[in-house]
Order: sequence, then structure tokens, then C-alpha cells
Amino acid sequence: MPLFHRDSISSSSRSSIDDPNTHSHSHHKTGLFGHHTPHSTASGHSTVSGSGARRSSHNHGQRSGHHGLFRNKNPEDPAISAARDRVFHAEEAERAADKALYASRLAVQDARNNVKELERDAKEEARLATVKQREAKDISKRAKPLGRK
Repeated sequence: MPLFHRDSISSSSRSSIDDPNTHSHSHHKTGLFGHHTPHSTASGHSTVSGSGARRSSHNHGQRSGHHGLFRNKNPEDPAISAARDRVFHAEEAERAADKALYASRLAVQDARNNVKELERDAKEEARLATVKQREAKDISKRAKPLGRK
């Protein structure tokens, strides 16, 4: 437990500090010029609740102005960030739609090729049927004179 300031460890976890097998280290980060920044996640701000538990709010996709050599003095406006997210999702949807359109065009082309193949097969079967019919007629002509004497 730090000596000069109150740590945010809850009373239930204070007993684990006395246990030699449990090591709990509190890391505080300082900026480039020695400015104190609170312990937080890489992209969020941390707060301490009344119970002493540390909670973090994550701001995915937003840059924090507290880290790095060239700090952003004007954090990004939430409306700009939301618009950027909407455009990103629209681009993803457009790519998915293009992919679906391509797949549907391939399916249509495949179906048309299948129909053409069926038409060729039907035409060939019809040709074979007429040949068979002609041969059957010829055989029938040859069979008529049999047994008339």
C-alpha cells in the first residue's frame, strides 16, 4: 500500500496484500515532461467508485490527448467520430453488397449455362427419338409381309 496517498484497493482485497504469495503493484504513468496521468487502460479513462473499485470507460476509435510527444490539443469531436464510423460501416456494407452482386451474377450465369445445356440435351434426345422412330417404322414395313401366305 502506498505511503503518501490513498490507493483504490477495496477492503476485501487489502487482506491479499499481506499474503506473501500475492503481489499487487500499483503502476502510475507519467507523461514525457513529468505530468502525472492516472492509471488507465490504453484508450480509456479510469475512475474510482465509492466502493474503491477502479472502473475504466473505453473510447475505441478515439485518441486520447494525454499520451505521446505531440499531444492533440483539440480532441476529436464525437459527431466527427460518429460520422467517421458511419462512413466506415457504409464502406463495409458497400463492399459486402458488391461481393453479393458478383456472386448473384455468377449464379445467374451458371443458371443460364445450365438451361442452355438442358436445351442441347433435349434437342439431342429429340433427334435420337426421331432416328429411333424412323428405324422402328422401317422394321415395321419389313415385318408386314411376314405370315401372309
